[in-house]
Amino acid sequence: MIYTVTLNPSIDFIVRIDHVEMGQVNRMTSDDKYPGGKGINVSRILQRLDIPSTATGFVGGFTGEFIKKSLAKEAVQTAFVEVDNDTRINIKLKADLETEVNGTGPSISSEKLVELIELLSHLSANDVVVFAGSAPISLGNGVYKELIAQTRATGAQVVCDFEGQTLIDSLSFSPLLVKPNSHELGAIFGVELEGLDAIEPYAKQLLSKGAQHVIISMAGNGALLVTSDKTYFAKPIKGTIKNSVGAGDSMVAGFTGKLTETQDVLEAFKWGVACGTATAFSDDLASAEDIKETYQKVEVETR
Repeated sequence: MIYTVTLNPSIDFIVRIDHVEMGQVNRMTSDDKYPGGKGINVSRILQRLDIPSTATGFVGGFTGEFIKKSLAKEAVQTAFVEVDNDTRINIKLKADLETEVNGTGPSISSEKLVELIELLSHLSANDVVVFAGSAPISLGNGVYKELIAQTRATGAQVVCDFEGQTLIDSLSFSPLLVKPNSHELGAIFGVELEGLDAIEPYAKQLLSKGAQHVIISMAGNGALLVTSDKTYFAKPIKGTIKNSVGAGDSMVAGFTGKLTETQDVLEAFKWGVACGTATAFSDDLASAEDIKETYQKVEVETR
């Protein structure tokens, strides 16, 4: 079973408006509300691929109920830890200039953290756990060390979709996959990276530090997969970018799901690219039909 852990999920409230007048009453042209959070996005895409997963993390209040009900409608299995305060709401304002207002999220008590650790302690070597996104302020990203260590102690594999020091810390646990984008990779090593020849050596450093597979997403310039014996480059697919944030989560879902299902790294990479690209061209996460259509356009070459 694949488990996804979202420590600070949200309702993503998408507001569309032609132009924002500060200090005035503005009327939206349309809006949508989606269950949000990187791990939740992974579970939603896995469901579109007919690959079962269980989404966990912390939810609370009426906003938490919305997330659980929304995932139930999509037939995504959940095992959330219930907390007292409301799950946060993130406002995504899509206007002439895109603006985001993100909530801080609820405070997580030590008792509730123990509940999540207890859930993870019952996994097995047949399981994969996707840890993704930032933790609530009350916990701090340092909590991931404890959660990942507990998970690895059961024999389960881990996928770590983090930035900066949190990603670096995760490498000591030999994650099945890490997936920074090219800018995040450059920030880790304090360098500016332009082009495949510059990116590849630093991706291989993540491999040498413990990662089993490294994918570097490069927005409109394709994606790079580095493994212990081969490096693959997926050529970019043309289209209009609408959802760059969810694209990375979708790529993680496609790769993790298909690798777990087939044990074929190249095939998993192709599906990862298809999922990520299809979502990038969609308002919400990509549909199953869009993913399958995009898969037919994926071209991968060995470097």
